[in-house]
Amino acid sequence: MKGIILAGGSGTRLHPLTLAVSKQLMPVYDKPMIYYPLATLLSAGIQEILIVTTAYDLPLFRKLLGNGSQLGCHFEFAVQDEPNGLAEAFLIGEAFIGNDKVALILGDNIFYGSGLAKLLQANNDPDGGIIYGYHVQDPQRYGVVEFNDRGEAISIEEKPKHPKSNFAVPGIYFYDNEVIEIARHIRPSQRGELEITDVNKAYLQKNKLKVSILDRGTAWLDTGTFSSLMQASQFVEVIEERQGLKIGAIEEVAYSMGYITKTQLHKLARPLLKSGYGAYLMRLN
Repeated sequence: MKGIILAGGSGTRLHPLTLAVSKQLMPVYDKPMIYYPLATLLSAGIQEILIVTTAYDLPLFRKLLGNGSQLGCHFEFAVQDEPNGLAEAFLIGEAFIGNDKVALILGDNIFYGSGLAKLLQANNDPDGGIIYGYHVQDPQRYGVVEFNDRGEAISIEEKPKHPKSNFAVPGIYFYDNEVIEIARHIRPSQRGELEITDVNKAYLQKNKLKVSILDRGTAWLDTGTFSSLMQASQFVEVIEERQGLKIGAIEEVAYSMGYITKTQLHKLARPLLKSGYGAYLMRLN
């Protein structure tokens, strides 16, 4: 399975912070924002990843992440000229995806929780589509899943005025290769975008969509506003200071997944010693 991180857009809700730098390059406590979704894909067992961003920001992402070989991975980069919707990522990445299955994660979404990696790994070979449901207080801000009495998904609505449940769809999705053809045939919404909700509806109509519920011990953070960006940083700081363990450290995930050796890990850590980040990596067993 391959992965795509959607890290485009203009970040207007974070202006003036994002006038000169991509939102996904902004710090969330001690790491660039994109480290967190990247670590999520790596922990799901995905090593071939396409980063979709703007032409202006692409060189900066390439400078930050390189080609991925230092992490035992392979990274490619592509441009989304305009924010034409999440589903456009599958059309932009068609050649990259090839005949493989693909996971899409939003570059400003942070996931954290016990057992999350195992859940993602269990879903990285879908026959159809696999999305997630997460209980929220304000579902009208998101795509919302409706379930029947048997716990089966029966409808999905994008930002409904009257939500039929409190289960929002967070920004990580797993699909088989049919997603490319589905994305090609959906029509732009009233917002002029190719909506990921329409992709999910297409799979639902085929009875090929599975919705997995993220339990109450899982944190899902969206960092698209000033307050949510600050809250995410505070959340990461509290967990890391309390546990002495890092969230979203891509080098640690690559090492724990067996993508790199301890020698390679230490090589990555040495230039980062002064910040303390490298010292943390050096202490890993």
